[in-house]
Amino acid sequence: MLTCGDIIDALEASYPPSLAEEWDNPGLQVGNRQRTVTTVLTALDLTEAVIDRAEAIGAGLIVTHHPLIFRPVRHVTGDDLTGSRILRLAEAGIACYAMHTNFDVTAMGRLNAAALGLSGGEILSVTGSYDSGEAVGLGCVGNLEKPVRAEEAAAMVREALRLEAVRLYGDPDAVVRRAAVCGGSGRSLIGAALKAGADIYITGDLDHHSALDAVSSGLILIDAGHAGTENVFAGFVRDQLTARFPSLMVEAMPPEKPYSVIM
Repeated sequence: MLTCGDIIDALEASYPPSLAEEWDNPGLQVGNRQRTVTTVLTALDLTEAVIDRAEAIGAGLIVTHHPLIFRPVRHVTGDDLTGSRILRLAEAGIACYAMHTNFDVTAMGRLNAAALGLSGGEILSVTGSYDSGEAVGLGCVGNLEKPVRAEEAAAMVREALRLEAVRLYGDPDAVVRRAAVCGGSGRSLIGAALKAGADIYITGDLDHHSALDAVSSGLILIDAGHAGTENVFAGFVRDQLTARFPSLMVEAMPPEKPYSVIM
């Protein structure tokens, strides 16, 4: 029988927590490594809907991208969201494990590059390396199949990431070929995208002033949303676990969209 620890060990062999950013809090958030697990649910975030689904399918472990616990927890009660979620998990006997920036630097960049069809992909910002010396880092930079107008590139991103809409900053008629991408909140890597010679940069959580400055520097931007650039996580991890543990039942939570686009 598989235990929670068996599954965690397999994940950490590919996505070592030691490669996470210092401020991050990946790892086992709630639960017991010795608990037997037959069903796993993967999800981007730990929400009430995710816990509901885990209970419905009898999942003993939820694997998320964003950690449930980021900051020190001073008490665990039903008086706040984090406490109430911890209580629900504990009372239901469901473990919760998170792979955040350790997954970002080892996998998210190439997953996004593959989804967008970029060739010749390189790490956008190197942050460290495996014990073997192989570099890891945030984002990816490569080439689109052919030069296209920025407006066409935006439509390609929207379709590739299965989004309702994206936000384009810069001249829609500008011709772009070299593209950089960073899942999640990638504002801090605008400079890296420029240095890498990117014509266009795809990420999420762009703010008004940073976007204006980037466009003035000659970079086209596409804001595809934080979740929009990370929704590849749940399905990918499901496939990885299914291949590694054929007897394990693994389900990926469909993307949750906490907002609506009003046209």
